[in-house]
Amino acid sequence: MHRGKAENDIGIRTDILNNITKSIGIEMLVRSMSPKVVVADEIGSKEDIDAINYALCSGVKGIFTAHGNNIQTLKLNPIFNKMLELNLFEKIIFLDNKEKGKVSKIYEQENIG
Repeated sequence: MHRGKAENDIGIRTDILNNITKSIGIEMLVRSMSPKVVVADEIGSKEDIDAINYALCSGVKGIFTAHGNNIQTLKLNPIFNKMLELNLFEKIIFLDNKEKGKVSKIYEQENIG
């Protein structure tokens, strides 16, 4: 939000939550708005994992971002590794650090573990 206006407006059928934790926001959305997709950036807390798991188990698709150079560095993060163990992802996509927007590696679900 900037001066009361959403800066990330991506369409009429999109709601953006501000001033709330991701975990609470995701759970609120699933319970009250029946979303088809939930998008959140910078996931990484235990509460985020629980909320994402709740949304996915409720049939909601998700797109989430997190920092990591490769699958091995993600596995070193105990919070993110828990998500990998729960098999929550269909794909993990790594972006190139040097060339903005370029995909450097895609892991399909069967190759994540």
